[in-house]
Amino acid sequence: MGLEGKRILVVGGGSGIGYAVAEAALAEGARAVVASSNPDKITAAAARLGAGAEGRPLDVTDEGGVQAFFDADHAFDHIVFTAGDWGGMRRGTLESLDLAAAADTFKVRFWGAVAVAKHGARRLPAGGSFTLTNGTIAHRPSKGSAISTAMAGGLEHLTRALAVELAPIRVNCVCPAMISTEIWDSLIPAEIREERIALMTQRQLIPRIGTPQETAQAYLYSMKGGYTTGQVLMVEGGVMLGG
Repeated sequence: MGLEGKRILVVGGGSGIGYAVAEAALAEGARAVVASSNPDKITAAAARLGAGAEGRPLDVTDEGGVQAFFDADHAFDHIVFTAGDWGGMRRGTLESLDLAAAADTFKVRFWGAVAVAKHGARRLPAGGSFTLTNGTIAHRPSKGSAISTAMAGGLEHLTRALAVELAPIRVNCVCPAMISTEIWDSLIPAEIREERIALMTQRQLIPRIGTPQETAQAYLYSMKGGYTTGQVLMVEGGVMLGG
């Protein structure tokens, strides 16, 4: 099952992993619609992607807007959800937990994915696919990460439940570890970034940060692997087996 002539929606396709997925799908002959809440970013991304790509604004935290988005479009063969935000409460002690801020952690990555599944599934054919995204924090929690771990783990359970709910549409999840996207520009100062990332990845079996292009291959498999559903595809450099 190839992607030639297929129409793919990448939610969160303006940058990072989502952009790499759209780029890889185009290289295999697909058409790609990249969507995010930032219209300028999406317009620029579609222009960089070139022929076969188009950009559409979509705010996944607005269910009415999500419904309108799919009401206005006719059909996709595959939907990939890579949207996420880095705001809100990502780490903190249980004692200092602000429940309202904790709830916001779920708005884009979890509830946004639910909204896109709810309204987008009717635009997918039997055998089409919906691919979610979580992260290895679901499997390797650390102190202060209880909410982030719960959110990421919840996405894996959501994947299995949606695979049952939406069959014969296939539903899978990609679980990346540290991937070299633009977000690191805001997380670690440039002058210490390379050293810090090397330190963070040194105990992995593949002791380096991953690339968006490598990660995109898991999403391509999720779309093309017609006998795979309800699965979590790990792209993590061996961090789960390392120290």
